[in-house]
Amino acid sequence: MVNEKDNINELALSLGFAMTEMKTKFRQKIQEKINEHDPSFSYEMLEILGLIWRGNDGINQQEIANQISKDKSSVTYLISNLVKRDLVLRIEDTNDRRNKKIYLTEKGNEIMKNVFPWVLELYKKAAGDAKKSEVKQAFDLIKKMTNNLDQL
Repeated sequence: MVNEKDNINELALSLGFAMTEMKTKFRQKIQEKINEHDPSFSYEMLEILGLIWRGNDGINQQEIANQISKDKSSVTYLISNLVKRDLVLRIEDTNDRRNKKIYLTEKGNEIMKNVFPWVLELYKKAAGDAKKSEVKQAFDLIKKMTNNLDQL
C-alpha cells in the first residue's frame, strides 16, 4: 500500500509530466498555424510578442527571459530578430544604459490583434468542458508549486 506522502509525490511528478506534454502540444499547434503564414517565424518570437502585448510594453530583456523561462542570450537573439522584422523596438533605459526596454511597434500590435484571438480559442478548446473554477484551481495549484520551488 502506498502511503499518502508517496502518493502526493507520484501525483506531483505525474502533474509535472502532464504540464510538459500539454505545453509541447500547444507549442506544436501554434507553430503549425504560424507556419501557414510565415515558416521563418517561431513560437518563441510569438511568445515574446504575446508577453509584451498583454500589458508589458516597456519590459526589459531580463524580465522577458524570466517570464518565458529562456536564458537572456536566447532572448537577445529573438528580440534582435523581432527588431529586424519591425515588430518591436529596443530602447535604452534612461535609468540604466545597460538595460534595454522592449516595446511593440504598430506592426507588432497588428499581428497580435490577429493572432491572439486564435491562440485564446486554442486554449478554450483545450479546456473543453472544464469549469472556470476547475481551471482556476489548477492554476492556483501550479502557482503554489512553482512558488514552493522558488523557495528552495
